[in-house]
Amino acid sequence: MIDELGLTSQFLEIAACPACHSSFAVDYELAELVCVNAECALAYPVRDGIPVLLVGQARKVG
Repeated sequence: MIDELGLTSQFLEIAACPACHSSFAVDYELAELVCVNAECALAYPVRDGIPVLLVGQARKVG
């Protein structure tokens, strides 16, 4: 199944933060994958259905 950002459930099950290897939560409002590790807390943009999993493109969450 593909969600509103164009991501499949299979992708979300195996995707991991490139910085710390933790899993992601999806922020549909901001179109981001957010690392669930509170110490890492990087948010990676999803552009045109493609997650940009580059640490240099991520932003630090709160």
